[in-house]
Amino acid sequence: MTEMVYGTIPVRETEPVLPKWWRTIDKWSMSCILILFGIGILLGLAASPPLAEKNGFSPFHYVERQALFGTLALSAMLLTSMMNPHLVRRLAVLGFLVAFVALCLLPFFGTDFGKGAVRWFSLGFASVQPSEFLKPGFVVVAAWMMAASQDINGPPGLTWSFCLALVIVTLLAMQPDFGQACLVLFGWGVMYFVAGAPILLLLGMAGCAVLAGSFAYSNSEHFARRIDGFLSPDVDPNTQLGFATNAIREGGFFGVGVGEGEVKWSLPDAHTDFIIAVAAEEYGLVLVLCIIALYGIIVVRSLLRLVRERDPFIRLAGTGLVVMFGVQAMINMGVAVRLLPAKGMTLPFVSYGGSSLIAGGIAIGMLFAFTRTRAQGEIGDILRGRGR
Repeated sequence: MTEMVYGTIPVRETEPVLPKWWRTIDKWSMSCILILFGIGILLGLAASPPLAEKNGFSPFHYVERQALFGTLALSAMLLTSMMNPHLVRRLAVLGFLVAFVALCLLPFFGTDFGKGAVRWFSLGFASVQPSEFLKPGFVVVAAWMMAASQDINGPPGLTWSFCLALVIVTLLAMQPDFGQACLVLFGWGVMYFVAGAPILLLLGMAGCAVLAGSFAYSNSEHFARRIDGFLSPDVDPNTQLGFATNAIREGGFFGVGVGEGEVKWSLPDAHTDFIIAVAAEEYGLVLVLCIIALYGIIVVRSLLRLVRERDPFIRLAGTGLVVMFGVQAMINMGVAVRLLPAKGMTLPFVSYGGSSLIAGGIAIGMLFAFTRTRAQGEIGDILRGRGR
């Protein structure tokens, strides 16, 4: 009878943590994440040896580091997914404050590693990219503000979250990192839409974003160079986009064979930003479609669970996290096939990168914590006047 009323299996308060976690977690999405990480290791075995040889390391130096970072990321994901939403919110706010301060300090203590954008802190043995850790924290903080604004006599959370988003976007654009800036702004816009923003306001914001892009094109050589390269009808075969495009073309449906690809010897970012080109060349369209399907399953299943969520904070935070996750994957693959300008953005859980992997593990752990099955009436019950 309880299941008929509330639509979910009630959770017994005396139930141990691990059995309770296992019974309420989205096992399909978690399996997809583990498969994506496994694919990342597989592609790393193919893509990273040329770079390791060039830098004087052992052939599988970057694969070993990816396995280490991945282990930390998956551990963070599992630990975070076991937390309740209130604890996740507290830790996310604290993490956001630390990442925000680090982002503000980048212009003074950061480095660009010769890539023309100051995005990292060099620690000697590793590097840290604050923007990767800022994104999940910002989503949770913005969702908290938006949810609070829905309370009677609540604070102007929508305005606060918008101002916070603008500050973060400005800091990211100063690096410059227009890809992450667009991702943050898009994630906030989706949460704002779910919170009930009028469509005309969102269209107006989109227009302002176009104007900001035009301004950046006129005043940033880094930004203009990437846009010009994207709009050019001819692709220079000696550029990263040229190498990636040729690799995808050569791969065909089934690929040229494991270890037979050539693009990894030409692309300096074959193991990071253009890992999908290595997958397309050596394993063909089949593996690329599998990767797209894995991301699609995670996004769709998470959104379906969030649609049934009554708590506005959980619904907004979960939506922001899964949208950023899916859009980042789409941007990375879109750049490789020249559907989007070059952004310098990793493919979640597949590309090499310590900050990307660990921050991604924390973000997905938050998402799993928000989408776990809980004893509650569903959102449809409220609309029908049957909520508790």
